[in-house]
Amino acid sequence: QVQLVESGGGLVQAGGSLRLSCEASGRTYGPYIVGWFRQAPGKEREFVAACAWSGGRTTYADSVKGRFTMSRDNAKNMVYLQMNSLKPEDTAVYYCAADPGVGVTTTPRSYRYWGQGTQVTVSS
Repeated sequence: QVQLVESGGGLVQAGGSLRLSCEASGRTYGPYIVGWFRQAPGKEREFVAACAWSGGRTTYADSVKGRFTMSRDNAKNMVYLQMNSLKPEDTAVYYCAADPGVGVTTTPRSYRYWGQGTQVTVSS
C-alpha cells in the first residue's frame, strides 16, 4: 500500500552534511509510523530515527542524537533526514521505512514497508 523511494546519499568528508529524502506514495494517509535505519558492512540493520506521521516527538538513536534531524512535509509526502557533523562511522546504506500504527518502535522487524536504500559514505 505504500511505496518509498529514497535519494540524497553520496560521498562526503568527515564533518560535512547530507540531507536524505524519502518520497512516499500509495496509501500515505492514516496512522503510520516512519523511520530511518542504516546498515553498515558486516553489521546488522540499526535504528536511526522515527516518529509518527501525524506528528509528535521524534526518537533518535544515541549515536546520532544532536547531529541528525528527522523532518517531514505532509503535503508532499516527503520524509527527510538532515545529517550534520558526519563521521566515518556513519557510513552505511540508509533506509526509510513505514508501518501502519501509532506507536513508534525502533525495531526494524516491526516495519512493513521499506525503501531501496541510499549509500552514505563519509571519508576521513
